[in-house]
Amino acid sequence: MQSINLRHCLPDDMDHALLVGRAWRETPHPGPAIVVVRGGEVLDISSRIPTMADLLDLDDPVSFARDVSGVSLGSVTTLLSNSLDDDSATTRLLPPCDLQAIKACGVTFAVSLLERVIEEQAGGDPQRASELRREIQTLIGGDLSRIRPGSPQAMALKEKLQARGAWSQYMEVGIGPDAEVFSKAQILSSMGFGDSVGLHPASRWNNPEPEIVLAVDSQGQVKGATLGNDVNLRDIEGRSALLLSKAKDNNASCAIGPFIRLLDDRFTLDTIRQAQVSLRIEGNDDGFVLEDTSDMREISRDPLELVSQTHGAHHQYPDGFMLFLGTMFSPIADRDGPGQGFTHHLGDSVTIATPSLGALVNRVDRSDQLPPWTYGLRDLFAHLALHDQK
Repeated sequence: MQSINLRHCLPDDMDHALLVGRAWRETPHPGPAIVVVRGGEVLDISSRIPTMADLLDLDDPVSFARDVSGVSLGSVTTLLSNSLDDDSATTRLLPPCDLQAIKACGVTFAVSLLERVIEEQAGGDPQRASELRREIQTLIGGDLSRIRPGSPQAMALKEKLQARGAWSQYMEVGIGPDAEVFSKAQILSSMGFGDSVGLHPASRWNNPEPEIVLAVDSQGQVKGATLGNDVNLRDIEGRSALLLSKAKDNNASCAIGPFIRLLDDRFTLDTIRQAQVSLRIEGNDDGFVLEDTSDMREISRDPLELVSQTHGAHHQYPDGFMLFLGTMFSPIADRDGPGQGFTHHLGDSVTIATPSLGALVNRVDRSDQLPPWTYGLRDLFAHLALHDQK
């Protein structure tokens, strides 16, 4: 494995970035702590703010993060290093969200739209993908990325494809008026920086999905952003879209981190709109390396449109939500043989990065062989009650 430069796991303008997150502490009593990073130092601010949902709901979380006092937990690079060490029993990073719902948008890039149609047509068989890819691209023609979802041009293409019997439910959410928004993971079930992510044992065709994740408060206002891996099971979802929950929501199948960077004058929604998200996969057993990038300028729906399709008069989130924005990454490079495309091997290292947010690093294992998810809301409430008694 390529050694990990911990400095690259942090924003390239770290001296100006306002980072908040969560860390697991064993003392004074085991449980999660809300932290802020200032001057390269991690401060536990749990005595001042109980949850990340509360922090993001502040009118001015930026000023709060700049000024709040806290207990030093040491350097941020030490915390990152501890989080990469499977045997470390010291303070380590958790995903930076707690009470927020974990939502995700799918089919928001033309490349991923085509691959979803291919999955559907292939019925979960990766060996049919190459032939179908050529057929579908010929049938559709043109550049889907130039078509605005819901526009007259999009509706004209829909009528054309319907007439030829080639319309797809993925095309509907890709270029139709309504975005795909689904629940990715349960509250408190996500994995953080350095944790292993899980594949369902039934899956034989899968991949990471590198994405930017918005941190949205209870009023639907974007307060920050981080990185995420929406672990994707192509064969299971490809068999039927009704298996989306089985394909998406499993033990350790969602990773978020390392920190939430708060929006301010230097880091804005336009920074996110212009971001390039890189992906590096390194095989532990075969020396395989795959690198690719997603350009947020090619997203088919603006991030704020995706937020508005998630939150509004039709649906409220009193504790806020984390929103995966989707990816254009759909790997087609053959790994295990001609025509078989890409799929994960256990032990793969996955690094998702962008300069303004740093990097999220995880390894790949099986969902049924990773530690079970046991820390739920009642555990968090009990932990917060201990704080109140101090």
